[in-house]
Amino acid sequence: MDAAKTVLASREAVANALGAKVNEIYFTAGGSESDNWAIKGAAELGAKKGKKHIITTAVEHHAVLHTCEYLEKHGFEVTYLPVDEFGRVSAQQVENAIREDTCLVTVMFANNEIGTIMPIAEIGKICKEKKIPFHTDAVQAVGHVDIDVKAMNIDMLSLSGHKLHAPKGIGALYIRTGIVLPNLIAGGAQERGRRAGTENVPGIVGLAQAMRDACASIEGKNRITAQKRDRIIQELLKIPETRLNGHPTERLAGNINISIRGVEGESLLLMLDMNGIAASSGSACTSGSLDPSHVLLAIGLPHEVAHGSLRLSFEEDLTDEDADYIIATVPKVVERLRAMSPLWERICKEEGIQ
Repeated sequence: MDAAKTVLASREAVANALGAKVNEIYFTAGGSESDNWAIKGAAELGAKKGKKHIITTAVEHHAVLHTCEYLEKHGFEVTYLPVDEFGRVSAQQVENAIREDTCLVTVMFANNEIGTIMPIAEIGKICKEKKIPFHTDAVQAVGHVDIDVKAMNIDMLSLSGHKLHAPKGIGALYIRTGIVLPNLIAGGAQERGRRAGTENVPGIVGLAQAMRDACASIEGKNRITAQKRDRIIQELLKIPETRLNGHPTERLAGNINISIRGVEGESLLLMLDMNGIAASSGSACTSGSLDPSHVLLAIGLPHEVAHGSLRLSFEEDLTDEDADYIIATVPKVVERLRAMSPLWERICKEEGIQ
């Protein structure tokens, strides 16, 4: 009984953080499961009405893209909207892509690689007017951006606990009242009969507390974090032949993604790690892949530039000393790697770079 009360209180906390009703929150094993449930479920509902067209973007997380690819193999047609140089799609693009047989629009809230925030409220408004279910993968945004699912006309929203310092293996899916998705997992009567499997009570409690903490001070936290972000970006862009990836202002406060020509991403990460700086070159979920980031290719970067991207993620607890260390260390590492790079030597020779 105590465990049941605790789970209910946790569900209330998650709902309050999103502006949702308590009975609209379903706990899952993470963001990927939530994305699969929302997209496959909406597709199944659409197919029953003869609607088998889905709209998404070219820069989604693979949990969305691979699910859409799966559905394409099962008779669905998917429109992958191109993004601009900052990684954004517009509400007008979405509206132009909607057809009579469109059963779902799914657009991520904020990009996990380049930090760009999408115009979710505007897209939600269009979808509501057209009566098209709207799903957003908000794994990167929850706790970092103010979200109100009702005001933004979001019908389904995926989130993941470990992005908020909750335990791994817990997530949630918000499903607006009136949308009855088919069950993704059949079995018992957990989650009001919608998602079978024994509840991860410790994970659920951890997720709720993490969301309480993260959503209590978003504005103040972002102000502190963005100041440090902007200072680091300003200094790192002084390195020759670098560029900022993602929108300059409509981006997550704690995300930096910079492409550095003439440097191979994996070498950069290894050397930064040796200097005590934890970074990534693309999505953490594709760290085993040697292919360049699909997000960076989608915003128009050539392969060799996309391979040399540096992503730094942090929060307000990054100290000024930490920022100073990053600013001092990254240029030295880049200089050393370029000194060993035949690619950089060729670039300098062909383009007259000193």
